[in-house]
Amino acid sequence: MSDQLMSIVEAQSKKPQSEISQFEIGDTVNVYCRILEGEKERIQIFNGVVIARSGSGTREMFTVRRIVAGEGVERKFALHSPRIAKIETVRSAVVHRAKLYFLRDRVGKAVRLKERAVKRKVEETKTVKKPRRGSKNKKKETEVTANNS
Repeated sequence: MSDQLMSIVEAQSKKPQSEISQFEIGDTVNVYCRILEGEKERIQIFNGVVIARSGSGTREMFTVRRIVAGEGVERKFALHSPRIAKIETVRSAVVHRAKLYFLRDRVGKAVRLKERAVKRKVEETKTVKKPRRGSKNKKKETEVTANNS
């Protein structure tokens, strides 16, 4: 009974899939956080590298690390929190680990990660073969292209 109740509560508090941007470990992200100052609400951007993800469902968390004035700053966010306005992926990196805790020990340029090549969708276009000069099969090739058009 309590499991059913928990699943109902989790389903209601979970953000829709369309609101959550897809990001992976090693991606550089901008996290737009809602901050309350008295009665006013403002949005503050926290940008850095995602070094860990943990949990599942409504309890999913992720850790973002950045360097501020020479000091490493890490912050954990709840993925489905109402305090997060949006998550923007700035760049992706090639990573072969689930947790990037080794970045804590690195300083300067050693912290950089190799950027992942972005796969672009290429529109399929019809290519029409034109007969070459001096081609023996000129009539056949022109007939084929005329039928395809």
